Amino acid sequence: MTPTQASFSLIARNRLNIFIFHRVLAVPDSIFPDEPDSARFNEIMGWVGSWFNVLPLDTAVDALKSGKLPRRAAAITFDDGYADNHDIALPILQRHGLTATFFIATGFLNGGRMWNDTIIESVRHCKQPELNLTSLKLGCHAIASSEQKKRAIEIIISQIKYRSLAKRLEITEQVAELAKIHPTNNLMMTSQQVQAMRDAGMQIGAHTVSHPILARTDAYTAREEISSSKTILESLLLEPIRMFAYPNGKPGSDYFPEHSEIVRELGFSLAVSTAQGAAKQSTDVFQLPRFTPWQKTRTGFAGQLVKNLLAS
Repeated sequence: MTPTQASFSLIARNRLNIFIFHRVLAVPDSIFPDEPDSARFNEIMGWVGSWFNVLPLDTAVDALKSGKLPRRAAAITFDDGYADNHDIALPILQRHGLTATFFIATGFLNGGRMWNDTIIESVRHCKQPELNLTSLKLGCHAIASSEQKKRAIEIIISQIKYRSLAKRLEITEQVAELAKIHPTNNLMMTSQQVQAMRDAGMQIGAHTVSHPILARTDAYTAREEISSSKTILESLLLEPIRMFAYPNGKPGSDYFPEHSEIVRELGFSLAVSTAQGAAKQSTDVFQLPRFTPWQKTRTGFAGQLVKNLLAS
């Protein structure tokens, strides 16, 4: 056992680490330098595979509840359903003999696009030195450099994120028009790619249809979003879908206890949030925490993991 494994075994006893990712890029992105590219993700999976006992998420949660969780237990998850999950992440996971759970926002399959990606692609590809969105009451943003683009994206998304679904879509399409951009429609997986992920031994979970902030929707819409995503995936894969991820996922601001109850009533067996920490036997299985260290060195990555465990 390595010193890192020994420290995790001591600190992480009866704790389940759940890692969260969204995308794995083909090459590094100067606008989002913390988003892993293929080489970086391969390195991370090497560390995770050597330090942890990586289990399928549902298996790990069952073991946690029964008090039979192995030492250094971990599960790997992805949110949203990006095509690079299939094209880039899957082969790397297979290379390391690892499994992961992919939570799919079903409304974006087969050529759909998430509203935030409309903003990202509009800013990324805009040819102007600044993007003037004052007509939308979203400010005027310098976008000449990668750092300026990153900052503009953060500001614009933060102003739109908690608006209604319809309003988000309306505004983002207007942003694209002002940027004079036609964003790509191939960022998300196809139905066939989701099936291929399942056939390759990966697990599939639901992530609503259109990725709303559940705390900002009415009860009927929230239930329909959760239920429909489950039904769509079950029809596609011809198997029960028992795992769910809350969009955005911050307890108390992005979803409330009543949404956890809806998830339970609809027949899911577990749900994951984006609250930091590692799950304990007493953790509500419908509000499981997740965490991803972003440090790029082996030592820094391990240090963040230890801090996350100690904070649980």
